[in-house]
Amino acid sequence: MNARGALGRYGEDLAARLLTDAGMSVRERNWRCRAGEIDIVALDGDVLVLCEVKTRRAGPFEHPMAAVTPAKTERLRHLAEVWLHRHGGPSGGVRIDLVGVVLPRRGAPVVEHVRGVA
Repeated sequence: MNARGALGRYGEDLAARLLTDAGMSVRERNWRCRAGEIDIVALDGDVLVLCEVKTRRAGPFEHPMAAVTPAKTERLRHLAEVWLHRHGGPSGGVRIDLVGVVLPRRGAPVVEHVRGVA
């Protein structure tokens, strides 16, 4: 795994821990199909949560959540449809969340969770 892949994996590990600590249960990680990838699939009660994780090192770059463009949001909606078609869904519906992780040069990572971005 290269440095970028390791950074992304670390951010996903932090995101999965945050979601679990918030009472969600992680069902899958890095689910892939031809249309793309869902970083984390979780249950929040009876709501299916498809979570996109963006991780960046602190610096002059944009905040990781700014990387979720309207095109990316549309792709996430399509991936949600594909996942539901293949796996079915809970009675509570579906939500698409975003977790942004910023890794400072020193100190603890900053992890932000935004619910219902799409």
